Amino acid sequence: MRIKASPEDFIVEEAIRLTPVETGPFALYRVHKRGVTTTQALESIAAQLHVGKRLIVFPALKDKAAATIQYASVKGAAPPLVEGNGFRAERVGYAERALRPADLRGNRFTIVARDLSLEEAQRLGPRLRQMAEFGLPNYFDDQRFGSYSGEAGFIGKKILQRDAEGALKVYLAQRMVGDPERVRVFKEFALGHWGEWGSMMEHAPKPSNFRSVLTYLKDHPADFRRALNLIPPPLLSLYLSAYQSWLWNLIAARCTDAALAQAGFKTRPIRVAGGDLPVYFNLPDGLRLQLERWMIPLPNHRAAFAEPLVEQAAAAVLAQEQLTLNDFKARILKRAFADKSSRALIVRPQEVSASDPDNDELARKRWKVTVRFFLPPGSYATLVMKAI
Repeated sequence: MRIKASPEDFIVEEAIRLTPVETGPFALYRVHKRGVTTTQALESIAAQLHVGKRLIVFPALKDKAAATIQYASVKGAAPPLVEGNGFRAERVGYAERALRPADLRGNRFTIVARDLSLEEAQRLGPRLRQMAEFGLPNYFDDQRFGSYSGEAGFIGKKILQRDAEGALKVYLAQRMVGDPERVRVFKEFALGHWGEWGSMMEHAPKPSNFRSVLTYLKDHPADFRRALNLIPPPLLSLYLSAYQSWLWNLIAARCTDAALAQAGFKTRPIRVAGGDLPVYFNLPDGLRLQLERWMIPLPNHRAAFAEPLVEQAAAAVLAQEQLTLNDFKARILKRAFADKSSRALIVRPQEVSASDPDNDELARKRWKVTVRFFLPPGSYATLVMKAI
């Protein structure tokens, strides 16, 4: 199966709770975006309106490789239309406050699945309807793990282990999954010249935060903890959150396997960030309702795991990682903190539909199917597609 052959093959439309009104201090925009990141659209809108970027709020970030319809708020007077490279923002009304992440009710997806055999194409609709009925584990998908660094693991784990030099080495010299090519070239050089801060500085991309960190290390070659804190706090928090999400997936996988094994049901694996995680296609109603009630916190120093199976799974995962919940205070950081949110174990796609199989014009003698469904915030359409 192939998705995202073009942006129009993967359309995402936000649904928000905040209802526009006729007047107010904040303008609300409906933003159509294609081939640009949310951050790039925000920066372009700010430049055209001559306002600070902090006055523009998108409640969520969306994939560059998709056609998206998002909402944004702008403080102050704003024109009916703002257009730029890859986006079109139409004012739909006003509000008394800026948009918040909590205003996002969910996302509607329209996805074209291509390069299917006829049997695969015919199976997609029934599988999607099964997922709508029984749900699937609410794993974080690959997009969450751009800071994964292969054998070096997660920079977030190094931080929790209070290994400031190890964290810096991942940041400056280990390739992460989400690194662009120019960063990968620099990191390859840095890995072979670790500790040669001046030489690394000469090869660091411009502009980049790498240079700020290396400038400090040139003058303070052993002060790794202070250098680590020169990485922007939002980025450090993102690194911690990525590792917490990885652990959450492992805990959720253990819970799913254990609960289904007790009920005599089997699971099948799907691939997420280089590992296999279990999913299922049907459940007895009692077990489905039980699992749907479970909320699992991301591991943090205040996390409380209410269900015995969840508590056992969390203890096993943390022991495997040689961590305790107390380690999640991230003591070597000054302005970045571990996420303390919780996440439902099970998600069920809603408003599901699937077209009849059709000839795939991009793949000779293969088939395509268009599927549509709605997911709550933070759940991954790509994961649903993998599972079906």
